[in-house]
Amino acid sequence: MREIADLAETRALVGQEVALSDWVEITQQRIDTFADATNDHQWIHVDAERCRRESPYGTTVAHGFLTLAMVPAMLQNALRLVDVGMAINYGLNKVRFPAPVPVGSRLRARLTILAVQDLADGAQIDWGVAIEREGGDKPVCVAEFLMRRYP
Repeated sequence: MREIADLAETRALVGQEVALSDWVEITQQRIDTFADATNDHQWIHVDAERCRRESPYGTTVAHGFLTLAMVPAMLQNALRLVDVGMAINYGLNKVRFPAPVPVGSRLRARLTILAVQDLADGAQIDWGVAIEREGGDKPVCVAEFLMRRYP
């Protein structure tokens, strides 16, 4: 796990990849739980038999938004902002899902600091996030993730 001591160090790392998360397995149970939580039960996510017959992937695939929802946990797994008392997810500027996530895939995130902006009571960090699938040839999710940090 990478530790970043303070805001000055964070600023010095702008433009650099700073951390790589551990691998996370995408199980059918995780996909089904997400489908239940979001009421998105599209067959491509939850119907393995139909996927074997009709899907170009031959198996169920994770929701793009499930992959995206894993970003905060992957960030927390990969690094620690030592001097931060509270961090909040502020939003996203860009999100793309260039490749599918078949059930059983293992994913990890590459994290790059794109920018740091001062706020009256803290700072905003713009993260470049590229989530890759083990054995995949391109990312499964690319996003610009905005985090607000407070002392």
